[in-house]
Amino acid sequence: MASIRARESSDGYATTRQRASRSVPRWTTAGGLWLLGGANAAFIIALWLRGGGIAQVHTAGELWTSVGRITGLLGAYLLLIQVFLLVRFPPLERLVGFDRLTVWHRLNGKICLGLILAHVVLITVGYAMMDRISLPAEASALLTNYPGMVTATVGTVLLVLVLVSSLVIVRRRLRYEAWYGVHLMAYAGIVFGWFHQIPTGNEFITNQPAAMYWTGLYLATLALLVLFRLAHPTLRAFWHRLRVAEVTVESANVVSVRLTGTHLDRLNAHAGQFFLWRFLGAGRWWESHPFSLSAVPDGRSLRITIKNVGDFTRHIGALRPGTAVVAEGPFGIFTAAARRHDNAVLIAGGIGITPIRALLEEMSGELILIYRVLSEDDLVFRDELEQLARRRVIALHYVVGDHRAAGAERLLSAEHLREMVPDIRQRDIYICGPPAMADLIEKHVQRTGAPRTSIHIERFAL
Repeated sequence: MASIRARESSDGYATTRQRASRSVPRWTTAGGLWLLGGANAAFIIALWLRGGGIAQVHTAGELWTSVGRITGLLGAYLLLIQVFLLVRFPPLERLVGFDRLTVWHRLNGKICLGLILAHVVLITVGYAMMDRISLPAEASALLTNYPGMVTATVGTVLLVLVLVSSLVIVRRRLRYEAWYGVHLMAYAGIVFGWFHQIPTGNEFITNQPAAMYWTGLYLATLALLVLFRLAHPTLRAFWHRLRVAEVTVESANVVSVRLTGTHLDRLNAHAGQFFLWRFLGAGRWWESHPFSLSAVPDGRSLRITIKNVGDFTRHIGALRPGTAVVAEGPFGIFTAAARRHDNAVLIAGGIGITPIRALLEEMSGELILIYRVLSEDDLVFRDELEQLARRRVIALHYVVGDHRAAGAERLLSAEHLREMVPDIRQRDIYICGPPAMADLIEKHVQRTGAPRTSIHIERFAL
């Protein structure tokens, strides 16, 4: 473990008063989005009630069918919310952060699919009870006699495949390309769901206001999707004209890519943020991957640093200067603007050093860096970090070793953290690394007594 201290630097990102003043519009945006989402859900339930959701229920079969209808409606609504969560709507992303939106997206997807499957079961059971036939006979009748049922079934199967591919145990066995391809099926599932719901749904054929309302929801979602996932990135690609300028080997399995372009100062990017990068080389143009900035953007170039961990990243070192690049972003709230204190400790695990390295260059105040790696060979930017430490008030700690080895169990434990950072409870704590490592470090930081509001986390996972 090494420790280096240097003189104070006067440059910085934002004062405490400036940071505090930015919280007001965030709460305004949050309240507006929650109100909009809740109002739509309430209106959907109101339409169901107005259509006889309770008043027209007189038998057990009608009860099952009515509950099946509302679960289907709410499932369809959450399916549109699912798209909205990752449509990269700027106000929402700035408010919550891409990392948390991904967590919400995953949870919402499970609830959504649960409601849709409940809709299928409840409707089938309810119709079977009213028709007084067996469940297999009713399922066969629905598929053969009711319009839109085949497309609805295909759409449901596609959504199930998307959820199954997202399960951790399956995700780890799938190549990223296969996982990405399966996820594109979700859009087909939504289209099939629309054909089942609007043109052929009994509730909408006889209720034009409801049909118009739902059509508006679908069209609004489609408009956001086209605007922020297609039109906006395309226009920015022509505006910024990003190109690979230089590829630098940092270590045996880590490379840095420097990119240049036009009007880069208009990106409004900050240290700690990331972009979704699409390198337009042969065979890779259709993939986009998230990589953080590893240096403070200076308006002339951007730098990202990438570790070889898979099929895509192993080819990054072969990029040729001049390769065209499309970048979506910047994303993320893992920035200096999140600070609540004058001083900070930044904890990086492995390749999680990339946004931390940029933050060290941009942040003001007294800073401490803790860099956790398994071996000395895993240290990236060592020379750059030590140069920064000499120029600024930075205490640099390398924590090297496998915690499973004898005598290394206490590495980055709460006690170890308090030894390196005695005033950790009076600092902001920035943590970045692979999910398992980041989660473990977060637990240890919490055991030091540091408040949750002072802990800022970025988890590196594709």
